[in-house]
Formats: sequence, structure tokens, C-alpha cells
Amino acid sequence: MKLLLGQTLAFDGNPFVEGPAATRHERRGAVLIEDGLIRETGPAEALRARFPGAEVTDYGDALISAGFIDAHVHYPQTAIIASWGKRLIDWLESYTFPEEARFDAPVYAREIAARFFDLSLAHGTTTSVSFATIHPASVEAFFIEAQRRGLRTLAGKTCMDRNAPENLRDSAQSAYDDSKALLEAWHGRDRLSYVITPRFAPTSSPAQLEALGALRAEHPNCLMQTHLSEQKEEISWVRELFPESRDYLDVYERFGLAGPGALMGHAIHLTARERAAIAERDISLIHCPTSNTFIGSGLFDMQGLAGAGLRVGLATDVGGGSNFSMLRSMGAAYEVAQLAGHALHPAALWYLATAGAARALHLDDKIGNLAPGMEADMVVIDLASTPQIAQRAGRAGDFWEELFPTIMMGDDRAVRAVWVGGELAVPVTSAH
Repeated sequence: MKLLLGQTLAFDGNPFVEGPAATRHERRGAVLIEDGLIRETGPAEALRARFPGAEVTDYGDALISAGFIDAHVHYPQTAIIASWGKRLIDWLESYTFPEEARFDAPVYAREIAARFFDLSLAHGTTTSVSFATIHPASVEAFFIEAQRRGLRTLAGKTCMDRNAPENLRDSAQSAYDDSKALLEAWHGRDRLSYVITPRFAPTSSPAQLEALGALRAEHPNCLMQTHLSEQKEEISWVRELFPESRDYLDVYERFGLAGPGALMGHAIHLTARERAAIAERDISLIHCPTSNTFIGSGLFDMQGLAGAGLRVGLATDVGGGSNFSMLRSMGAAYEVAQLAGHALHPAALWYLATAGAARALHLDDKIGNLAPGMEADMVVIDLASTPQIAQRAGRAGDFWEELFPTIMMGDDRAVRAVWVGGELAVPVTSAH
């Protein structure tokens, strides 16, 4: 048994609905780990007394939290992060598609997968949900690397059979066949999950969307990820390609790709009908704030959507997003909400990157919280990691004032340690 000591933060509910009272903060708390799981949490001295034989790691005033969950990434875009000056469709053509074509070489896929996990772990992310490329080997490289590190990870082969370069197109049949083979090989293996992955409606024909909808019907326990209403030009393009559909979401609805377990990235420019359907169908929305501002997409309605109790997770959207840090994504989510007239509480921001994201992924019984029976994936955060953060936190009147400067100004220097499956994955010396 291992006993970690420090400040602890956990969730008993949803801060968007119940406010900060949905959280449990221990100024001097402890997490007991056994066999890769959290066995118990509570006041430090009480747990030390009850488990005197446990191996103790004392992090002092640092914060122990569930590890961050990045609910929407493109690991093949790791090398092109922060590419200059394009909006979505031009960005795909100029940067994304040429880079993704390189993943026909398995050795390159393995190199980028290792780099991606090095970077994301250094920023405290313990679970990622990633698009791969059309190449099955890109999925295999990602899963093999995640498996080697003991990570809980989700990914899928990106399917595209039109409006993409010829060397990045599959077909309706090959998308189904490849996805099914990968699903059968990897889904539920160790801590890995397969996600059915049409890139977005414009790059899939009706036949391909129908094939992937059929696969989802055959495997309803698999999640499905795609993009929805990211930019207005994209929405107009969807309207031209699918004139019979009522709106963008209706495209996915028609093909059985909208329902519980559907992860819709971005979801910025929604109609009233789409909002109602998302709630009725229990669809999960993934907010990607650094991407939405970097590519100029728009402002996600966090208060209206998460405030209504919908499943909402947070993500970096690397490489459209400009940072691997979920702290930076929290800070950007705060800024985006401020532009809409809402100041998100630090409890709500932290929830989005942990328990809220786990709920969006239907994994809140396994990850995203410090509670008995949960998998022991944790991040330890230094709340005074830089002089500017330390001087502001030093004047804090309560815990939330102490935490908020790290949300707004923190980066990988704030990550003291990362624990994966109850084992130390990133010690303090590796995180800086």
C-alpha cells in the first residue's frame, strides 16, 4: 500500500449544477493506493494512523487530484502544433493532411505516439481520447505506446472517403472493415478502448456514415467521436453536402451516430433544435477552447450547456489547440466564458478536466475522481510553481483563491508528479 499526503480535491456532484458545495477539499488529506486502485481517501493523520505500514509520500501543500482527462486530441498533429495563420478548412489542407500522410510509415507513427505521451504526461494528463489517421498502424502505434505505459486511453482510426487527398481516403467498406478489426483487437484490452471515428460529416460520404453507424449499432458499448459545428463555413459546407438534413447534427442522427456515447467536438454554433436534441439524446460535448480561439472558430456556450446538466468535457484539441496543458485549457475556458458574460468558478473548471470529462466519456466509474474503487491515476500540482503564481496564491483568502492563479498561469512547471495505475509515472525531476 502507498499513502500520498497533501491537499486533496474530489467531487461529490456537478459544480455547474450544485456549485462549489459539490466538491470535497482536504487541506491536509491523504489517498491510499492498493493494487492500482484508490482504496480510501480522508484526513491525512487518520489514514496514517489506520495504515501504519503504508509507504508514505508527503507532497506538503501541493494538491493531489485525479489526473487530467484530455477528451479530444489528434495525436498525429503533435508535430504541427501552433502552425500559423489558417482557418479550419485551409488549416486541414495546408498542415494537417500533409502531416497525416506521413503516418503510412509505422515507424513514424510510433515516434509521434511516444512524443505525444511524453508531452501530455508531463502536463499531468493521464487519459487522452485521440483521433488517429486513416492508417490502421497509426491506431496500433498509439495503443501499443499507451499499453506500455499502463495508461487508460481511447482512440480510433479516422475515416474519410471524400474531400481529402487521395492518399488519405479509405472507402465505406474499408472504413467498416478496418474499424471493426481494430475494435476487435484492442477494445477492452488492458486499459484501452476503441472509438468509432468519422472525422466529420464533410469528409465522409453517406455510404461511409451509414457503414460506421451500422458498426456502432453492432457495438453499442463503443464510443463514437467526431466534430460538430466548429466554424460557420463548415456548417455551410455541410448544408451543401447534405441538403436533405435539417441541420449539422441531423446528419449524424440520420446515420445512427448521435446518442449516448457520442462525443461531439466543438459544438459552438448550435441551433435551438440541435441543443434540444443533444439534451434528449444524452450526447456528450467536448469543449476545445484554445483551438476555438487559435483557429478563430467562436465561443462555446458553457453556461447554457454545462449549466443545463449536459455531459461536457474539456480538451486541448492538439494540434489545432496550441498547448498540451489542461491547465491552459481551463484558463482558456474561463476566458471564453468571460466573453459570454459568465465567470466560471474554479471548481467548475477543475471538474471539466477531471470528473466532468470522465462523465462525458461514460468512464466516471473508473477515472476522474479521488474516491474508493477508482483507478489510481493522479496528478500532483504545485500551487506556487512560479514566482508570479506564488505571490498571488500567498494572498489567497481561501482554497479557491489559492487554486485559481495556477489555473490561469500554470503550465508543466506546476506538475510535481503524475501517478498512473498506482505507480509513479512522472516524478518532479521529469516534469520540469
